[in-house]
Amino acid sequence: MKPLVVDASVAVKWFFRSRDDETDVAAALDILRAVAEGQVALIQPPHFVAEVAAVLAREAPQTAATALRDLLDIEMAVADEPNIYRRAMALAIRFRHHVFDTLYHAVALETPGAMLVTADARYLRNARAAGRIVPLAGLDLS
Repeated sequence: MKPLVVDASVAVKWFFRSRDDETDVAAALDILRAVAEGQVALIQPPHFVAEVAAVLAREAPQTAATALRDLLDIEMAVADEPNIYRRAMALAIRFRHHVFDTLYHAVALETPGAMLVTADARYLRNARAAGRIVPLAGLDLS
C-alpha cells in the first residue's frame, strides 16, 4: 500500500467538487478511490480533520455536519511522533510557512515511502527542495 499525506487544499476538493473555480477535482477523487480500494494509505497530522472542518464550517455551513461525518469515515492513520513536530518546526523556519502547513510535509518526510500531495502552489513552490512533495495535478497513483 502506497502511503500518502494529503493536505487540506486537496481534501476540501472532495467536498467542493461542483464549484466552478475548483481545479483538479478528479485527481483528488482518485485519491479517495485508491484509499477505498486499498491501494493508498492516508497518513495525516493530528490537525487535519480540524483544518478541513474549519473550511467546511466557513464555506458550506448548511452541509458541514454531513461533510464532517463523511471525512471522519475515511480510513486514515494519524501521525504525531515527536520527530514530526521537530521536522515541521524546522520546515516552518526554513520556508517561512505556518507550522500547520509544514506538519503535512513533516509527516511525509518522516514516514518511509510517503509523499505529500498538495494543491497549495505557494507551499509547493517554496518547499519543493525538501523533497517528497508532489502537486495534486501531477499525481500518479500507479
